[in-house]
Amino acid sequence: MGQDSEWQPRILGFLCRWCSYAGADLAGTSRKKYPPSIRVIQVPCSGRVDPLFILKALRLGFDGVLVSGCHPGDCHYQTGNYFTRRRMAITKRFLEYMGIDPRRLQVSWVSAAEGAKFAELATEMTRELKELGPNRLFTGEEQANGTKTAP
Repeated sequence: MGQDSEWQPRILGFLCRWCSYAGADLAGTSRKKYPPSIRVIQVPCSGRVDPLFILKALRLGFDGVLVSGCHPGDCHYQTGNYFTRRRMAITKRFLEYMGIDPRRLQVSWVSAAEGAKFAELATEMTRELKELGPNRLFTGEEQANGTKTAP
């Protein structure tokens, strides 16, 4: 897309306390390399992530949002990640309806023992967002250029 090679996407990650956050911590303590583009918010369960949190993150200028929790069937709250799986599938369709590329929202399941998987996930998401380019959906730039209108 001709983006500046120095530009790094900003990713907001909502990680469940029990598995994904511990996996991210393991990636750090194991010195697994991944881009510093992700900012993490620890949530009690991935089921706690409201779709409005995702829209707010995109509106605040984040280029992508990662929601990550325990593997289905391993949730500390029994069914939280099943709710997440359904809610995020609907949220992706809603983003697409609004004209937002659904690849800006990623959902994954990372256990506490999968530090390397978390590092790979962060690296892959950063690469995909670099291809998509910066999130300019809510900045007014697209209106000034006459390309696309913000929702």
